[in-house]
Amino acid sequence: MAATMNESDFNQLAEDTMLAIEEAIDNCGVDIDYDNSGGILTLEFDNGSRIIVNKQTPLSQLWVAARSGGFHFDYDPEASCWRLQGKSDELFSCLGRYCSEQAGATVTLE
Repeated sequence: MAATMNESDFNQLAEDTMLAIEEAIDNCGVDIDYDNSGGILTLEFDNGSRIIVNKQTPLSQLWVAARSGGFHFDYDPEASCWRLQGKSDELFSCLGRYCSEQAGATVTLE
C-alpha cells in the first residue's frame, strides 16, 4: 500500500511521474503548455483552462484538479502505476481523458 511508502521514496516516485507526464504531453501531438514548479505540475490549454497535478506527501498521493473535478491517486506497487483512489483507473489514462475534455481534441498519454 502507498501508506507504507517512506517520504523519500514517495517524493522520488512523484517527481519521476511528473517528468513522465511532461514527456507524455510533449509526445501527445496536442499543444498543451506545462509548468513544473515546487512539486506542482500545471497543464495549460489554449482555452485558458488548466489541470493541476500535485503531490500530497503526508498522504503519499498524487492529486489532480481538472474541470471535471478533483481526483486522488494512490500508488499500486504490484502494477507499478498510480490508480484512482478506490478504482482501477490508471493515472495516465485518466489524465488523457481530462486533457481531451479540456483541449477539445483527443489526447493520449503514454
